[in-house]
Amino acid sequence: MRILITNDDGIEAEGLDVLYQIASTIAGEENVWIVAPASEQSGVGHCISYSCPVQVIKHSERRYSVTGSPADCVLAGLFDVMKDNRPDIVLSGVNRGNNAADNTLYSGTIGACMEAVLHHVKSIALSQYYGPKNRDLLDTFEASRSAGVEVVRKLIEEAPWHDGPYELFYNVNFPPCSIAEVKGAKAVTQGWRESVEFSVEPYVQNAKRFLFIKGGPQDQPTMPGTDVHANLNGYVSVTPMRVDLTAHEKMGQLQEIFD
Repeated sequence: MRILITNDDGIEAEGLDVLYQIASTIAGEENVWIVAPASEQSGVGHCISYSCPVQVIKHSERRYSVTGSPADCVLAGLFDVMKDNRPDIVLSGVNRGNNAADNTLYSGTIGACMEAVLHHVKSIALSQYYGPKNRDLLDTFEASRSAGVEVVRKLIEEAPWHDGPYELFYNVNFPPCSIAEVKGAKAVTQGWRESVEFSVEPYVQNAKRFLFIKGGPQDQPTMPGTDVHANLNGYVSVTPMRVDLTAHEKMGQLQEIFD
């Protein structure tokens, strides 16, 4: 099995090293390639550098960075770095911070997985939730580092994959606690945090006006059976996702209006 790993925190991120350990345990170091952003790309979603070229930088054998987004990295991996031996799966992460609930919509970690499945390559996003129980640990990635192999291996071997033109990928979030406090893993849906939206904070300097983008509190719970609820209660959340944005349940209603 050949594994391509990427992230949105950049080539030097600690979470990428955690993911490399997970991937190497599953497939062996000789079967793991790294193609990650040259710099921080958090919050870029599924964007690609369509209007300008990106540079591919080789750091060592099977380790590359790209001056672009996580989706660019997947494209570079599939069509350049690994063009003669395409990966069997793309793993994206381990993100520093959760990609649960509404965060999913902005995530470059998720964007990499979306690009992979558009090319019919399996993909899994992995993120480490942060909170009071793990932010002061010696290893803040303890939960993902210890539980990641089992979760990824189960998904690869047992989960449904290729099932249509817009194929499935999986979003995994590890709870904000030590490994001793992890209670297991749960299959859940994407949650919604009430009244937690991005906003702006104005800042004026030398008569120039700037806006800082601000996020909301990450400890806001979601409904039972959803990702944030599982994470805040000590469970690894596993959510099946699809790039298809159609609200299929509303098609009948809309067809009555327009057909």
